[in-house]
Amino acid sequence: MFKGARNLFKTAGPGIITGAADDDPSGIATYSQTGAQFGYAQLWTAAALLPFMIAIQEACARIGAVTGKGIAAVVKENYSKKILYAMVGLVVIANTINIGADLGAMGAAAQLIIPLPFGVLVLFFTALILVLEIFISYKTYSKILKWFALSLISYPLTVFLVKQPWGELLKATFIPHVDLNFSFLFIITGVFGTTISPYMFFWQASEEVEEEKKMHMIHDGKPSITKQFMRAVRLDTFFGMLSSEIATWCIIVVAATVLHSNGILDIRTAADAAKALEPLVNTFPNAGMIAKIIFSTGIIGLGLLGIPVLSASASYALSETLNLKEGLNLKLKKAHGFYGIITIATLIGLAINFIGIDPMKALVFTAVFNGVAAVPLIFIIALIARNKKIMGDYRSGTLSNTFVWATFVLMGVSAILLFVTLGMGL
Repeated sequence: MFKGARNLFKTAGPGIITGAADDDPSGIATYSQTGAQFGYAQLWTAAALLPFMIAIQEACARIGAVTGKGIAAVVKENYSKKILYAMVGLVVIANTINIGADLGAMGAAAQLIIPLPFGVLVLFFTALILVLEIFISYKTYSKILKWFALSLISYPLTVFLVKQPWGELLKATFIPHVDLNFSFLFIITGVFGTTISPYMFFWQASEEVEEEKKMHMIHDGKPSITKQFMRAVRLDTFFGMLSSEIATWCIIVVAATVLHSNGILDIRTAADAAKALEPLVNTFPNAGMIAKIIFSTGIIGLGLLGIPVLSASASYALSETLNLKEGLNLKLKKAHGFYGIITIATLIGLAINFIGIDPMKALVFTAVFNGVAAVPLIFIIALIARNKKIMGDYRSGTLSNTFVWATFVLMGVSAILLFVTLGMGL
């Protein structure tokens, strides 16, 4: 059994990394906030979003695998420059804001256990991430990213260590509950946005291309794909998204049971969020400090995983638009522009942390922004995935097409309702 699990983990590709990166610090903060603020009321989103998440990520993975190009490159070849620039602009802005929020969360989490100034810690993490991403080979770096995914295990452990109202959890998981007020829709748009995020679309498509390059499958600019390879892509995507949503469900449950049930309805600091893990270690002396260590390790680990995904996906999109050599498989001297964009996006994200924005609030705001920005991007992806000229025999079938368009409608309605309730003052 352990050998099989080890082999599965060894062969895991972009889908697993994308799924883990989806539960980045912004995701943890947003899911924790919804659990603390609304209890189990939004727990249904974890199960409900899974098929939509799988559909859109499978479409993105298929686009990358079939064309041998990232999404921006495909749009550039087949659509107008206005669409290309609007799409790339959205993902670059969204990712840069997300980088800033995640760096801030890492700094705030590290302060729980390391007595150093916030600015020093954020600068250290920024430098570490850039060194790892720029100077470590993709083959090695992808292995590092997979291991960081394991830092989420503390939440499932806590779920089963705390007495849970399992009947209520089962009901809340499968029966949707919606309140038509701004605070509820603000957080639920954030949940949608941090679950189905723009950076995931670009990252997974481009990383499928990286995988093909690593396996020497691309000849004369065209990938030689097989049905077996495409099955592996779909399986990898399925397990990546499934693991992501299991983690999401556990984070919401832990926050609702531990925080909401004890009157903690608003997460203002990293220390507030860390309290959700105290039951995991409540039999030990200094349980609060141990919980902070576990929480900080998770936030830092997932930040080290998520931020490179954010910066690289933005760089893939912009590099493809500007005809720059791109790819994490290339060394710095062969892709100055690609790594330059990564560096600039990361440094701008770093600068965001020195203009007085609260790190925890920034994380939730970022998730909401992603939820709105994802809508037009999903529209374009749906068109590409269904286009026979681009995708050939691997264009979206009826089931995939239905779920991708349903994802567009779901995200669009969520964004519209958010603005409507804001305008009406509800």
